[in-house]
Amino acid sequence: MKAMIFAAGLGTRLKPITDTLPKALLPLNGKTLLQYQIEKLSNAGISDIVVNVHHFPDQIISYLHEHRNFGCNISVSDEREQLLDTGGGLLKAASLLGTEDNILACNVDILSNIDIQQLVAAHRPNDIATLVVSPRDTQRYLLFDNDNNMVGWTNIGTGETKPSTLSNPAAYHRLAFSGMQILSPAIFSQADTVRKEKGDKFSLIDLYLSLCSTHTVKAFVPAGYRMMDVGKIAQLMQAEQFAEDLV
Repeated sequence: MKAMIFAAGLGTRLKPITDTLPKALLPLNGKTLLQYQIEKLSNAGISDIVVNVHHFPDQIISYLHEHRNFGCNISVSDEREQLLDTGGGLLKAASLLGTEDNILACNVDILSNIDIQQLVAAHRPNDIATLVVSPRDTQRYLLFDNDNNMVGWTNIGTGETKPSTLSNPAAYHRLAFSGMQILSPAIFSQADTVRKEKGDKFSLIDLYLSLCSTHTVKAFVPAGYRMMDVGKIAQLMQAEQFAEDLV
C-alpha cells in the first residue's frame, strides 16, 4: 500500500505564519506537521509516500531532502502551477501512486490517535473508499445510512444538502469527516470522470458525492478516536499539548 499526504494547501487560517512558511512545516514540539504524518505512516508499515506541494513548494522539497525522506520512499507531486484540491491532487499523483493497490490518503494538518492498521483492516475489497469519520461537533457532515454507507452531505448552518434530491436527510447518521481515507485504485477512473465535469480542481468530497449512489463509500468510526485539525493560530498551544499526549 502507498500513501498520499495532502500538503499543498495555503494555510490561510494560520496567517501570518504561513506568509513565509508552508503549513506542512509548522513546528509542534520540535516536529513539523509533515513529520508527524510521515512517522505515523511509517510506524504502520507504509513507507511509499507521495506528498503534494504548492505553497512554498521548494521549502518542503528541501526539507524532505535534508531529512533523507525520514527513511521512507517519498515522491513529490508538484502543483505549483495550480492548486488542485484533494480530488484533483489525487488524480494528478496517479502515476506516482500507481493503480494496482489501495491508497491511504490523509491531510497533513490532522493529528489523531488512529490505529492505521485497524483502518486498513476495515476496508473491504469491493468498497471504493473507507472514510475515517466521527460524531464530533462541526457545521458540515457526511450522511450515512444504517449500514454505514455514505448517501450525502449536509451543512447544518446553512441547511444545504447534497445531493439536493436526497429525501429526508434527517433520517441519516451525521458524521464528520476526519481527513483520512483508504481508496480503492478504481477511484482514479471515477476521479477522471469528475474532472471532466468540474475541471482539474475538485475535492474528494465532490468525488464521493458523485459516487455514493452507485458505489460503496463506507464510514469507519475508530474506537476511542481523538483528533485535532491544526488550523488556527489560537489553537497552536492546544495542538502542541495534543501532539505531546499522542506520544
